[in-house]
Amino acid sequence: MAINELVTPLKRQTLSSDVYAQLRELLITGQMIPGEQISLRTTASALGVSVMPVREAVHRLVAEQALELTPNRALRVPLMTESAFREITRIRVNLEGLATEQAARQLPAAELERIAALQDRFAAEMASAAPDGARLIAFNKDFHFAVYSAAGMPMLLQMIEALWLRIGPILNHDMRSGSRRVSEQVAV
Repeated sequence: MAINELVTPLKRQTLSSDVYAQLRELLITGQMIPGEQISLRTTASALGVSVMPVREAVHRLVAEQALELTPNRALRVPLMTESAFREITRIRVNLEGLATEQAARQLPAAELERIAALQDRFAAEMASAAPDGARLIAFNKDFHFAVYSAAGMPMLLQMIEALWLRIGPILNHDMRSGSRRVSEQVAV
């Protein structure tokens, strides 16, 4: 799918931040896949902005290791090695476990109901005869981040977001492509 079909044109004053937020969301939700090359001009055109705010956002994503510059100066979504995947997963388990534990200790009933409803939406989609990959990814992300946000620990949330930014393209591409995790109904 072309980037101009995945993003919406921007209108706010802080264009670089808006570009960053949209590219970040595309990475976390696996709409950009490992190895995919990114053109500054095409992205700028799709967003309706000049190349400068795209360049600024991309530099930020490169610094966060969510994007990489290849030796031939092409910009792409990094490939994930098995060892990096295992390391990130191990860290995620610990940090996300901490966030979940903290959220469970202080979660008001209304917030618990909202989170349960998000999980029910995900479970229903996962159990359907033909799960929609895009919906699965959105429901999975919404559920997880509702829990992590409920922990009330902004620095922890930033750390978790940084990990999802790096691992999202591979996890969500896998889910979107109808992997064994979907057929076996295993969440991430």
